[in-house]
Amino acid sequence: MPTVALSARPGRAEIDPVLAEHDPRRVVVHGTDADLAAVLLRLLRTERLHVEIGYVPSSRRSVVAAIWGVGPLDTALHGPASAVPLVRDDTGGVLVGRGEIRDLDGECYCDDALVLRGRGPRLVVAPMPDGIAVRTGRGSRLPTGAAHPVDPTARRGRGSALGRAVQVGGRPFTAVSDGVAHPRPLERRTWYRHTSDWLLAHP
Repeated sequence: MPTVALSARPGRAEIDPVLAEHDPRRVVVHGTDADLAAVLLRLLRTERLHVEIGYVPSSRRSVVAAIWGVGPLDTALHGPASAVPLVRDDTGGVLVGRGEIRDLDGECYCDDALVLRGRGPRLVVAPMPDGIAVRTGRGSRLPTGAAHPVDPTARRGRGSALGRAVQVGGRPFTAVSDGVAHPRPLERRTWYRHTSDWLLAHP
């Protein structure tokens, strides 16, 4: 397998020529969750979701490793790949690990379930085997997918859920995906499960 060194969070100009030249069956990414997301985005944009991805995180803080148990080089190179949910957002990006909004003042729905109304110190979303999990509250822990919706008649509340889409609206906030903050404040953000999955080598 040829080795190609790319910059952090590489874009179309770097990744697309490599994909075109080697036409790989599998690519192995050694880097951060944001680097992995950058490669996955180019596979999506070039209609190559059939290409398997192996991942060797460069940081022990990798959320992807915590969710899927990736890490060993042998698994990344030779382990079987299986389909995992591909999570996209409404500004053209993908999410492979943690999505986060802090100090949100507004509402959040996961499908039809209300999971936040009012102020919340932190909202965290993450891909899970059955969809997108979201939780609101304190602390940075990942959501588990447990269903604790907020009563729709309540004036305020915080909860959690699992579904196909997470929609957020409120006063201007900063959305962070895989450790990278969106370049401008947003009043709305949607994370949703794509119609096709991607192929990840993991135990």
